[in-house]
Amino acid sequence: MSRIIIRHRKPLSGEIIPPSDKSISHRAVIISSLAEGKSLIRNFLAAEDPLRTIEAFRQMGIIIEGAEGSRGRGVKSIRPIGVDSYRDSEGSNEIVIQGKGLMGLKKPENAIDCGNSGTTMRLMCGILSGQPFSSALTGDSSLLRRPMQRVITPLAKMGADITSDKGCPPLNIKGGVLSPIHYTSPVASAQVKSAILLAGLYCKGVTSVSEPSRSRDHTERMLKAAGVNIDIKDLIVSITGRSELRPLETTIPGDISSAAFFIVAGSIVRDSDILIKNVGINPTRTGLLDILKMMGADITLENEREASGEPVADINVKYSRLTGVDIGGDIVPKAIDEFPVLCIAASVANGTTKITGAKELRVKESDRITTMANELRKMGVDIEELEDGLVIRGREKLQASSVQSYGDHRVAMSMAIAGLVADGETIIEDTDCIETSFPGFMKMLGKLHQ
Repeated sequence: MSRIIIRHRKPLSGEIIPPSDKSISHRAVIISSLAEGKSLIRNFLAAEDPLRTIEAFRQMGIIIEGAEGSRGRGVKSIRPIGVDSYRDSEGSNEIVIQGKGLMGLKKPENAIDCGNSGTTMRLMCGILSGQPFSSALTGDSSLLRRPMQRVITPLAKMGADITSDKGCPPLNIKGGVLSPIHYTSPVASAQVKSAILLAGLYCKGVTSVSEPSRSRDHTERMLKAAGVNIDIKDLIVSITGRSELRPLETTIPGDISSAAFFIVAGSIVRDSDILIKNVGINPTRTGLLDILKMMGADITLENEREASGEPVADINVKYSRLTGVDIGGDIVPKAIDEFPVLCIAASVANGTTKITGAKELRVKESDRITTMANELRKMGVDIEELEDGLVIRGREKLQASSVQSYGDHRVAMSMAIAGLVADGETIIEDTDCIETSFPGFMKMLGKLHQ
């Protein structure tokens, strides 16, 4: 296991381009593999989680190759799991996928190893449920503890035969004929919604999902780009199955969940001024920006545009003294992945921040409510744990400490940002997990040091 050592930083300044969007990278591979013909995906995130999705489809006979990047620095072929093939502003990753259609997959010889990727496992459940063969999904020790019943239940209603270990992986899936359903989801979850919609591709008729609030909509946008009949009315998304998917040519924007660490860093490190370029600002993903602005952050969107059906902008962030706020309701699903680093912002804000309605945080790569409470207490923060959130009483500066990541990539990076505003030397243990989403994180942070 590796560790990161962070020392109190002077102002952060400069320009960066965050890694490509992880959620969109997963979906681009999935939908291109199910399309008829050759798809080109530019700016693919070659981090461990999306590479698991690539390997899953390779096991089922899909040919996925790399291509030369625009500056000759791209990967020739997608490299093995765990290899740092991320390219920042110096290059880009392009991949070519030879899709074989909805029924073009072959039975995998072995269980598909999803590693730490809950997205790979949950979305693959929807696809594998409609196949004329049996398959199995497994993962690392962290993924084997994560709940899968939330996708098993609706897929079973469609006719899928999925067995699990008390609702957790490994999963055994006996594919077959599926029937369309209207499913009312108890949680706003893009992974649940996407699993059902992808299974709906294999149904004759219309499948629909209703959510309590809107979750991220990358799957809907990309399916629509592939020619699938998608209908969205309020909080209900419907899909007409048995459609032939067109191949894609898409450029993936920067990941706002990865940019979040630098957005918070620029907001809390005194006298900082940074520009984060080419960031996806899908309105289902911008909760962190909305919350930070409520707290008084100095954040400006520049050069707003659209790329491959997704809104994109450059984000300018300047230091500002933040103030605690109450966070809950519909904004929570729009910032669910960013809550670990939002806790860092709240820890140095004036006054109290109360986060509620975020029970989903307990079933991420770690129990992020307990994890963040435990580690921030080590840094002197007065923090109270709620069943569905946290109460954080901010302080002007944090105390340096030795903290744990619990094998959770977002916790590891969030604690690194905390170290920037702590007295002394902060040590974050077990940081290999950062590779799952953000290879090159520390290198990028170093670029902003004056």
